[in-house]
Formats: sequence, structure tokens, C-alpha cells
Amino acid sequence: MQSLWQDDAAPAAGDDLALRVHTSRLLGRDKSLVLHGGGNTSVKIAETNVCGEAEEILYVKGSGWDLETIEAAGFSPVRMAHLLKLAKLPALSDPEMVNQLVTHQTRASAPVPSVEAILHAILPYRFVDHTHADAVVTITNTADGEARIREIYGQDVVVVPYVMPGFDLARLCAERFAAESGPRTIGMVLLNHGIFSFGDTAKESYERMIALVDRAEQYLKKHGAWNVALPTAEAAHTPEVARGLAKLRADISMAAGFPVVVSRRTDGKFLPYARHPEAATISQQGPATPDHVIRTKRLPMLGRDVDAYTEAYRAYFAAQEPAAKDRKTMLDPAPRAVLDPEFGFCAIGRTAQDAAIVADIYGHTIDIILGATALGGYRALPAKDIFDVEYWDLEQAKLKKGGKPAAFAGEVAFVTGAASGIGKACVESLMARGAAVVALDLNESVKTLSSKANFLGLVCDVTSEEQLHAAIVQTVETFGGIDMLVLNAGIFPGGCRIDALPTADWQRVMRINLDSNLTLMRECHPYLKLAPRGGRVVVIGSKNVPAPGPGAAAYSAAKAALNQLARVAALEWGADNIRINSLHPNAVFDTGIWTEEVLASRAKHYGLTVDEYKRNNVLKTEVTSRDVAELAAEMCGPLFAKTTGAQLPVDGGNDRVI
Repeated sequence: MQSLWQDDAAPAAGDDLALRVHTSRLLGRDKSLVLHGGGNTSVKIAETNVCGEAEEILYVKGSGWDLETIEAAGFSPVRMAHLLKLAKLPALSDPEMVNQLVTHQTRASAPVPSVEAILHAILPYRFVDHTHADAVVTITNTADGEARIREIYGQDVVVVPYVMPGFDLARLCAERFAAESGPRTIGMVLLNHGIFSFGDTAKESYERMIALVDRAEQYLKKHGAWNVALPTAEAAHTPEVARGLAKLRADISMAAGFPVVVSRRTDGKFLPYARHPEAATISQQGPATPDHVIRTKRLPMLGRDVDAYTEAYRAYFAAQEPAAKDRKTMLDPAPRAVLDPEFGFCAIGRTAQDAAIVADIYGHTIDIILGATALGGYRALPAKDIFDVEYWDLEQAKLKKGGKPAAFAGEVAFVTGAASGIGKACVESLMARGAAVVALDLNESVKTLSSKANFLGLVCDVTSEEQLHAAIVQTVETFGGIDMLVLNAGIFPGGCRIDALPTADWQRVMRINLDSNLTLMRECHPYLKLAPRGGRVVVIGSKNVPAPGPGAAAYSAAKAALNQLARVAALEWGADNIRINSLHPNAVFDTGIWTEEVLASRAKHYGLTVDEYKRNNVLKTEVTSRDVAELAAEMCGPLFAKTTGAQLPVDGGNDRVI
């Protein structure tokens, strides 16, 4: 554990909030300290209010902010005087505690303060840091964890047994701190939870955290429990494995009641851990810290029996709910983490980002479990304590902040010809609706269309069955399946009359515009059949299907054949709950083939200005790639749920088509 503090990179002395932001970000950069919104930090600052009165304000991390990216606006300013009064109350309910925190902020626009605000307030230090350091949690999650912590730290830290975060924890910490702290005290360890450090300056508090965690890491190294190695394992990446993953995703989606993303991980320790000879024991103890349960549930599923997992989850709820302070409604019983000797680890989420968070958390959980096992045995908290956090209203509120799920949340779209024009616009429209999107193109730029978790760009020649098979397998391993297929890739060769059309040119157009789409439809069919909301295919056709023109024989014939293929597929696949519809765009000029020079030349040929040429249709309107893409996305949505085999023009009205 190394300090990242650099004097020349730190804000100027005296700006305590800026320094608080700076060291918070340093902590957040180290994933072995905090993950995805975990941990919290604070600083106490003397200020003068609008009435000219001096008062001390606790700036504490606001709920929903991540330490790695937090800004000054992410800290909630709460009046210290009131927090210290609250700390003396005999009891305080969670809803009332939050109400008191929010109503005693000095900035109305501030986020809801951390539920540990009172705990930060009672610690007699200006700066307080709290992390869920892997090394510390590893040691505390053992049968003799408290004794080991006391051996490592002696009187340098106060040790507090596990209590659920909130008012009760603040009261217990106050009692323990008063009884155990001394001149040497620089931190506090919460068993099965995390570690605090404190100091008079941001640098002091931060570097104490680094030093304390380093001592835990050195202890693990000394006892052979640091970075525990596992035998290497080879993963299979085949269509057979991909179809198994898609079936697993379908079963989990059914259990959850909504589509989910399933992300397969075989790298690092994921696959070896899934094949660990004692996986059935060590993986079924519980999460490393209780707050992980809202992302991962209490236990991962072993194997693929979703029915057995959901039955066990219902039994867990039935056993724990009667002891809750108030009545609870059961959450969906579907797993969020799966360990399977063939798949490795599968992370499940309502979105690709949710699944990525599950994978991050469980990757650290594996290290913690292996380390604790090497120390003599991993021991998580009892199911009751985990249940209390899983069904804690304040934790559930964190997950509800996103509001209503996007239309295509949990669904996966596969788009060809996606680097530019209509294909690129389709990627954007589908992602805007919450879909995870895989984009294919020959152009390398397809890989960088987006950096979001719900995007995967693949360079692929659609005329190569081998490359298509690999792309499909990678899609399913990344997101779990294929729900929507947008067939857009194609070429429009230069004008050539039939009597001069070379066979090679004809065959090239057919391979790209027709044959590749047959391959894709055939190979994607098993996955489309498993789509939780039914499979959807949108074919990007052409005005040339109903109204061909001279000089475009190969293009027109290929698009017409593709359209006919789609109609036959609509007849054959309806029983599989797959719908196929076609769009016929025309005169879409914001694509790669239409340069300014070509546009000017064509407009001049017809005696029109460029603007008139773009709007040369019945409605006198310009048709853009986005117009086509938005309709393609809508065809995958509920408005077209009862439509298949349809052909719809997107051309502003073409007199020949009409």
C-alpha cells in the first residue's frame, strides 16, 4: 500500500474542502480500499452563517457520490452542533435520522448526507477517512479476526464489533472510542465492515489510512494469505458455451421478471475460483461486507439450477423477514452472481454497468475469501445481519435513484455496418433506450464509438463466417445473449448497366448485402429464440426494393432478395416469438458515401441546389440517418410488438414508391 500524496499536486494549504476532495479522490483511485460508492470521508470547517454567527460545519460525503470522482458539491454541509445533540439521543429511527441530517444542512441543493454523518461528527478530529480495505476485511472475516486486529494494531486503533450502519453504530463507536482511545489512537476498525483513520490535516488522515492498511497487508503476506495463487485454468470460447450462457440468461431473466445482462468472466482468478475444489463451501458463507449484498445478493449461485436458487432465496426471506423491525416485500429471487466450472464467473445486472459493478465487487471478494481461508477459515456475518442490510430502506434507496428502467434495459442489440451513417445512428438510438449494443464494422473506428459499459465495438468482415461466429460468441460472453438484430451492413457500388456488369462485382455485392445477412440470421436464431421479450430483427432495406432504378442491378437485386428472406423468416420464426420487419430508406445523405463533392455533382445534374436535392421528395423534408435509426429502434420496442413481416418506407415520400 503506497501513498499517492504529492505536495506539488495538492491544493493550497488553508482550503480544507479542496484538500478533502483531493485526498478523497486519492482513496477512491485504489480499488482495494473502496468500490463503487463505498467508503466516506469528512472534514469539519468553521464558517460564518448569513446572520454573522460562527458555527462549525461537517462536510461529509453525500449519498450517491463516488470517492474517485467526487467534487466539492458532493459533500453535504451539516451543522455540527445539531449532530452532536443527535448523538446523545437514546434512540433514533433511520427515517428520522435522515430527516434530521437533511433538514440541518446549510445548502438546500446538497446531496443527502452519508448515514455515518453522526459517527464522523463524534470523532474529535478535523479530517476523518473511512474505507472498506480488502486487507482489513480479510482479517476481520475470520473466526479470530478481532484478536488478529488487536495483534496488528495494539492501541493504535479502537476495535468495534459489527453493528449495522446508522445511529446505533454511531452510539457504539462513541462508547468504544471513549473507553479505548488514547494518545496513540490514529484509527478505528469496524469488524466485518472497514477501517477509519483521522487527523488534523487531510494529508495526515490520508497517510494514516495508507499506513494502517499497509500493516494489514504485511500481516497477510507474513502469514501466506496475500494474493493467494490458484492453479491456472483454460476456458472454452465456443458457440456451444455461448448457447449455454444464453439459456442461463433466459432462465435468470424469467426468475427476475425482467431482462438481465449476463457477463462472463474467465480472466484472473474467476475461472480457477469457480473450479476450486471447496467452492461449494467457501463461496456460500456470505459477502465480504454487508453493503455488497444490494449488488451481489447474499450468495452466488453454484451451477445453473436457477429454480433451486430461487427456492433457497425464498426460504432465506421467509426465515429472516419475521424478525425484521417492519414488514418487508421480497425482492426478485434471481441470482446476481454465478459460479460455474465451465462458464467461470457470471455477473448479472439490470444493465451492463450493474453487471460490471457485480464483477468488480466479486473479484475483490474472491481475494478476501481466499486470504481469510489461508488464515484458517473465511467467516462472514450471519444471514440475519446480511438480510437487515439487503432490506434496509436506506440501502434500497440507493438502487432506486436511477428511476424507472430504460425501455431496453437488460436487452442486447447487434448492429452491423455500425461505424458511420445509419448503423452508427442505430447504435446511438438503441443505447439511448438502455440497450447493451454490439457494433460491427470493417472500420477500426467502430471500437471507439463509445466508452460506456453497455457498448462493444468489434472489427469484423461480415462476409467471413468465421469472423461472424467469433463476434457472436464474444457478444454473448460479454452481455449474455442477442435480443435485437439490425442488419445494416452493405455497399452501394457505382452505377453500372446490366450489359456491362462484371460477375465479380455482382458476386461481391451479393456476398455483402445478401449472403452475410443470411448467415447472421441463421446463426443468431438460437439466441433470438431465447430473448426474454422475444427476438426482433430490423432489416435496413432500400427504396430500390419497391422502386429500382437503372444502373443498380446488383444492389437492387440483393436488397430485394434480402427483403424476401426477411418475409420468409417472419413466417418461419413467428412461432419462436421473433418478429422481423424492414425499413426502406431513400436519399439519406449524411453517410460515408455522400461527400460534399458528390452531393454538389448530383444536385447539379438535376438542376437543383444541394438543399433542394436533399429535400427532393413529396414532403420536401430531409431524411437523416437518425430518422431511420429512431424508427429502427421503435420497431424493436413495444409499439411494434404485434407487427412482423412489415415493410415501411423512410423517404419523405417517393412518388415511384407511392
